[in-house]
Amino acid sequence: MDLYFAPMACSIATRIALYESGQGEAASFHPVALATKQLADGSDFYAINPKGQVPTLRLDDGQLLTEGPAVLQYVADRNPDSGLAPAFGTMERYRLQECLNFIATELHKQVLAAIFNPASPPEAKAFARDEVAPVKFGALAGMLTGRRYLIGERFTVADAYAFFVLTLCGFAGIDRSRWPVLETYYADLAQRPSVARALSEEMALTKKG
Repeated sequence: MDLYFAPMACSIATRIALYESGQGEAASFHPVALATKQLADGSDFYAINPKGQVPTLRLDDGQLLTEGPAVLQYVADRNPDSGLAPAFGTMERYRLQECLNFIATELHKQVLAAIFNPASPPEAKAFARDEVAPVKFGALAGMLTGRRYLIGERFTVADAYAFFVLTLCGFAGIDRSRWPVLETYYADLAQRPSVARALSEEMALTKKG
């Protein structure tokens, strides 16, 4: 498999999932400069994925899979024994999709994308940070009340995605400490070897850039 990613973008969740499921060593990682849509060799990323977004996963048979929640579930299902996704047809599997969609649409796009988008006017950034973020991250905190992970007591790809959005809080002016359950959860996630490795590697790439 080939993962096309941008350092410290949402594709870090896929890197975490690959490491967590034991598939990381067999995967190839290709950094993408999202500002220019170019690969490291200068080639056009649009030629690979016309959407121009990460994560993009090239499968062993040459097919492409895009969109974070779909990519994460594919990686999880490649190694069911990893427990990264509940079994098909179970209520827990629908809860996983519920969590992935909430993170993607409500936290990632509605809050963080609005804050980090250079085209967003200052008042839109402030509204996302000061009005929307408290509601949405408060909801995430509520989902974690009384449980270690988003789907109970086992780490899943939803937690890998949640780690990404919680990491960006520190760069977006969102104070995680107002939700102690999120601080505890984030600290727990950061100690997982797969998470620590992915974060270290991608932070190193941002410094090189």
